[in-house]
Amino acid sequence: VQLQASGGGLVQPGGSLRLSCAASGGTFRSYTMAWFRQAPGKEREFVTRIRRDGSIAYADSVKGRFTISRDNPKNTVYLQMNGLQPEDTAVYYCAAGARVILSASRSQDAYDYWGQGTLVTVSS
Repeated sequence: VQLQASGGGLVQPGGSLRLSCAASGGTFRSYTMAWFRQAPGKEREFVTRIRRDGSIAYADSVKGRFTISRDNPKNTVYLQMNGLQPEDTAVYYCAAGARVILSASRSQDAYDYWGQGTLVTVSS
């Protein structure tokens, strides 16, 4: 499975961006898809995930501002980010997991495939 993330860029505080992650190979609809991010000088952290049954979880830091969705026919997962703040600045990675158990779905170790990352910079 190959993942290609796109949609990052420079945005002012309070602005919005939509990230996309296109998958090729494998059976997209069967995967749990997730977004993680890594800010400068910090460890990679969980942002959100969507399971094949459509169930969703968010990190507390993005709840109410970010929305994950998936389009199975297009093999694509999206991350709509609203109300962006400077602390959201990071490289955002999409990930796919074939056998992600619920209790581990916020751990990067649960995911088998990773995209290359797309940089989101929030600054005035």
